[in-house]
Amino acid sequence: MKRTVLLIAAILLVTAGLFAAGGSQQGGKTLVGYVCNNFNDTFQGYIMNEFRGYFADKPEYALEFQDAQEDVVKQQDQVNNLISKGAKALVVVPVNTSAMAPITKAAQDAKIPLVYVNRNPFGESSLPANVFYVGSQEIVAGTLQMEAMGKLLNGEGGVCILMGKLDNEGAILRTQGNEDTIKAKFPNIKVLAKETGNWQRDQGMSLTENWITTYGNNLNGILGNNDEMALGAVEALRAAGRSDVVVMGVDAIPDAITAVDNGSLAATVLQDAKGQGRGAGEAAHKALSGQSQESINWVPFVLVDKSNLAQYK
Repeated sequence: MKRTVLLIAAILLVTAGLFAAGGSQQGGKTLVGYVCNNFNDTFQGYIMNEFRGYFADKPEYALEFQDAQEDVVKQQDQVNNLISKGAKALVVVPVNTSAMAPITKAAQDAKIPLVYVNRNPFGESSLPANVFYVGSQEIVAGTLQMEAMGKLLNGEGGVCILMGKLDNEGAILRTQGNEDTIKAKFPNIKVLAKETGNWQRDQGMSLTENWITTYGNNLNGILGNNDEMALGAVEALRAAGRSDVVVMGVDAIPDAITAVDNGSLAATVLQDAKGQGRGAGEAAHKALSGQSQESINWVPFVLVDKSNLAQYK
């Protein structure tokens, strides 16, 4: 219920912003467009609200938010539409990090700054001029997660990995962080399975139900690329009467903090929505006002477990 209320509040705030912005530069305000991968993504709602908060004391700006609904072609069209409306800067959460070349080109052709947030389309490559990225080093989340899991399992056992959408940098690199850490530090831990749950709680639950049946007592840990899938795993394990399986997620959403507090989730890795949302706003503002800045703003991950939980409640 708590998650649902927060998500509804986030969507209402975004909707209110659409009407406030009016999709134009009325009154001489500078229009900044924000194109999200999916308004129904809980964590993205937190990022958007922090982005909005950054501009709360900057009345010279008008904001318009668009929902790509996980459709990369729709996202490209929304970007082009915002440019045609006269947007002076764009912020984009990629639907597919490997398909952002048309969006990058559209912004460069229009000679306006482009800020990618949360999902990095460039990997290890350098960013083009007037293009910025605000986010976290995804492989670090998987590394922190697996280091904690390995210690709790005393370096032995079988784990399964709940992967996000496979066209997302986060899913690929968080999983790589898990696997690299196993190889380097925990050779007696075996990855029993890794499957995509598309970031969704219900899919995390369904996959875990299958793994419980398939692997039985050989299943000792579950690593979720995000909290939603990890919490789905918790539900499946509870229904099966399995309290012996260690589960961890990523994002530190409120439901996950509650689950760490009650012990159903061993840990989560904080992905700082506040830092990413406000960082994206700051990057757009600096670019528009001619201030110098780095092309990449890394926002650190932090492991959250019982030992430091009080700081994040």
